[in-house]
Amino acid sequence: MTHNAAEILTIAQQVFRDEIAGLVQVEQHLDNSFVTAVELLLACRGKIIVSGMGKSGHVGNKIAATLASTGSAAFFMHPAEALHGDLGMLDSNDLLLAISYSGESDELSSIIPTVKHKQVKIISISGNPDSSLAKFSDCALTVRIDKEACPLNLAPTTSTTATLVLGDALAVALLSLRQFQPEDFALSHPGGSLGRKLLTKVSDIMHQDERLPMVSASALLKEVVFEISNKGLGLVAVVDEQQHLLGVITDGDLRRVLDGERDVRLLQAKDIMTANPKVINVTNMAIDAVDIVNEYKIGGLLVVDDNNKVVGAFNVHDLFQAKLI
Repeated sequence: MTHNAAEILTIAQQVFRDEIAGLVQVEQHLDNSFVTAVELLLACRGKIIVSGMGKSGHVGNKIAATLASTGSAAFFMHPAEALHGDLGMLDSNDLLLAISYSGESDELSSIIPTVKHKQVKIISISGNPDSSLAKFSDCALTVRIDKEACPLNLAPTTSTTATLVLGDALAVALLSLRQFQPEDFALSHPGGSLGRKLLTKVSDIMHQDERLPMVSASALLKEVVFEISNKGLGLVAVVDEQQHLLGVITDGDLRRVLDGERDVRLLQAKDIMTANPKVINVTNMAIDAVDIVNEYKIGGLLVVDDNNKVVGAFNVHDLFQAKLI
């Protein structure tokens, strides 16, 4: 059986148009109930528990995850499981965000009396402001839409999208009012690329102590070659007796010396080093090192403290290994 490509694309485009129209409809009916909901969420001293059945539950799970990753102590509670013990996790400091497009979900309706008895605040999201769920709520949000994107007007499509976006709006309002910063987001996502970039410090990736390539200013060339080869970073720090930085020698510097006409047997580190090299402070974030390496097209960096004492070193491979580049 063959299908007409234009017809398939037309179906998809109509779904987009229907769902966009539904979002516009919900956005135009936002009122002070949304403000009240945000204020209740901000005032919540306990946990934000999101609950819903079926497709509403799937959307609720995502809303809970978004809230949790943006600074709110939130999680999803399945209403059926709540009826069999999970309600024990609620106390009067908590808040229930209940989702049901009809507002008449049997499972949600069954847990409402207990939730009210525990004096837990309830924010509901439904398509019917006159539903049982809305009436029992401290704040009722409405996502009423004219039609689903489903041509049968049966499968939850536009309504679930509108609910999801409303949940996103609540989360974004909360993080904005709390002045939530990228660093706060990273703390909830330490395993992601953003978390690595915002949380990894230079001290986390640098080679130090016995792994730190370092020679004195009077070290002979053969000592320099041995130190660079032994430590494997492609560079060596030239320091004074107190370990203060005087300069750096790289693999490239060695090649240039060996290609020249100078008597290498008499050369010392101070004769071939580059003075005042690019360095990074040990207190800096590792992502700052990426910027320096990229800007100056260098293969590694020395790490110094506030007194210009060499405390570490790393190369581009270490940045790759830390998944920063």
